[in-house]
Amino acid sequence: MIELKTPDEIERMRVTGGFVAAVLAELGGVADVGVNLLDLEHHARAMIADRGAQSCYWDYHPSFGSGPFRNVICLSVNDAVLHGLPFDYRLRDGDVLSMDFAVSIDGWVADAARTVIVGTPADEDVRLVRATEDALVAGTAAARPGGRLGDISAAIGAVAADYGYPVNLEFGGHGLGRTMHEDPHVPNRGRPGRGLPLRPGMTLALEPWLARTTDRIVYDRDGWTIRSADGSRTAHTENTIAITEAGPVVLTC
Repeated sequence: MIELKTPDEIERMRVTGGFVAAVLAELGGVADVGVNLLDLEHHARAMIADRGAQSCYWDYHPSFGSGPFRNVICLSVNDAVLHGLPFDYRLRDGDVLSMDFAVSIDGWVADAARTVIVGTPADEDVRLVRATEDALVAGTAAARPGGRLGDISAAIGAVAADYGYPVNLEFGGHGLGRTMHEDPHVPNRGRPGRGLPLRPGMTLALEPWLARTTDRIVYDRDGWTIRSADGSRTAHTENTIAITEAGPVVLTC
């Protein structure tokens, strides 16, 4: 079931979204050569505690995960792209780091992801990250009342195709609001004019993620971390948005 939010509820989600964006911006500034992923995890924990927020990841246990998630942020490096478990690893020059973060404040959730390049960026990695960012902009622009869910998916997929990157359909965006994952699922490729009608009050997490040369994924032994099947580098960008009468509004900024 899709719960339509009132303008007041969307504003409450915007408060949460502002905090999520601020945490990701701060962590992106901290991430540097030699910084341990566990330091980033603990930095996020401290910011959550100071704000009085609640992590959406701690104790998260979906059907695809291996046991409850016992961290507050997903940190995925290089060929890892989703659900990366923070571990004892010091970032190296040129690493591509994707950070996915979601919390609840006063009962309302926001979710976002950013990918940063540590140290010296390789041109091909910059291009990959930019593709996810451009795809997110396109998907957001398509999230207008009167449209269809497929319009969003088609817009994201078209950008990926223009860049020449394949698209995996197993994981994509999703609804959210009172919990981190709600209906509907939002694939990163689709057909315009198909799917659910888009209505004011819908709140969605749009999250284009791409691997450079494959649409296939594999799981680490930890049961969580998802990697490109061929070891190619990856990127992931996500925002929480609201569909309003006036059009889409980004809440994680």
